[in-house]
Amino acid sequence: MRDYILKRLLLLVPTLIGITIITFLVIQLAPGSPVERKLQLEQGVKAEAITKDIMEQTKKLYGLDKPIYIRYWIWLKQIFTLDFGLSYKDHRPVINKIAERLPVTLTLNIISIFIVYIISIPLGVFSAVRQGSYSDRLTTFSLFALYSIPNFWLAMILIFFLGGGDFWDVFPVYGIISPGADQYPFFKKALNFLWHITLPVVCLTYADLAYLSRYQKGSLLEVLSEDFVRTARAKGLTESRVIFKHALRNSLIPIITIVASILPAMIGGSVIIESIFSIPGIGQLGFESILSRDYPVIMAIATITAFLTLLGILISDITYVFVDPRISFEGRK
Repeated sequence: MRDYILKRLLLLVPTLIGITIITFLVIQLAPGSPVERKLQLEQGVKAEAITKDIMEQTKKLYGLDKPIYIRYWIWLKQIFTLDFGLSYKDHRPVINKIAERLPVTLTLNIISIFIVYIISIPLGVFSAVRQGSYSDRLTTFSLFALYSIPNFWLAMILIFFLGGGDFWDVFPVYGIISPGADQYPFFKKALNFLWHITLPVVCLTYADLAYLSRYQKGSLLEVLSEDFVRTARAKGLTESRVIFKHALRNSLIPIITIVASILPAMIGGSVIIESIFSIPGIGQLGFESILSRDYPVIMAIATITAFLTLLGILISDITYVFVDPRISFEGRK
């Protein structure tokens, strides 16, 4: 196990470098100039009013006058020391901006993932055991209906009905904490935070809940048709013992694989939700950076997302051993 983890960590470095090369090239080839955008925002002038000298001076200031491969090499050397450079927008260190926003987004998404797995796995097992029943059909219809609802539409509906619209004013719809809540005791502050993120977490959770529960159902039904399950039943074991001791553990392997993609996908999907609920997270920061062509921030977010994806794949592979003891990463002698 130790040798396997070490090899995977070593392999993570060239993989991450390859991802950053592709991302860097795509960002540089995107239409729109960060220099022109910045000058327009700062000076309030039109594009044709910006002189060539001003453009060249600004490009030199941000190192954009160098060839693309030199810029990438400089940036690559910086990230190995966790130095993502300075933001084009406000000249703040990018690592500081990420450090302020990333914990908020990670907290939202980790809570969402926890809720998704806690609910979707039992729901998938229930549907598989009662396949074809009215309760299974009702569950399937409800989940597919949820899966088809766009998250931005649901967010607006929740704000309208529960966020002080024409109906009930139950949940706040702005930020992650009330004004002055920094002075609250720990538990009161934590409850205030949970109160603020209830609606955003619902919007981040429901689609994956529908998807994973259907995936769990299909995986368990496939395992229940295997020979070892029929053998366990033939031995006289109770149905609950057959399902939870023999079948469920094997059906969890595909579910664990999905963990590697859920967290980065949620971070990407949180762009809309964070913008709607004015949550100061990494999704909102990424959206603002794209609009302002803030290349250092965009590259930092893309690199962190790629790292989380690779880390999620590694965690999924290691978790296989705990779910199925037959799986081993040790080499055969």
